[in-house]
Amino acid sequence: MTLAYEDRCVITDLIAMHGHLCDSGELDRLDEVFTADVVYDVTDFGQEVLEGVTACADAGRALGELNPVGHHVTNIVLSERADGLVYARSKGIGVNADGTSGSVTYEDTVVRADQGWRISHRKVIARRVPLGG
Repeated sequence: MTLAYEDRCVITDLIAMHGHLCDSGELDRLDEVFTADVVYDVTDFGQEVLEGVTACADAGRALGELNPVGHHVTNIVLSERADGLVYARSKGIGVNADGTSGSVTYEDTVVRADQGWRISHRKVIARRVPLGG
């Protein structure tokens, strides 16, 4: 399977849309990014794995003022798999209200659903030391 250029563009926009929806508080629109049964792994932050798009939205609301004011994504790399899924790896930068920031790596599994491309699994890996240390 060769991932078409148009699909690459759509998936890249999909990954970017997550930050826009979170930063604007439009958590009820996360189904435009994730499958209904998404597995969202934030165990690297000492949290439970979130299961389902509603759980993701609820977690964002519960975090409230502790949410970053800016979710920025960059360095998106897409790899197609033989089973028709797409593996996406990207870097995230979170800017907090107090001016501090943090860096993560997103590891996503992207599927073609009835509504178009959606993320079915996301693992968020905190970057805490340089050079992968």
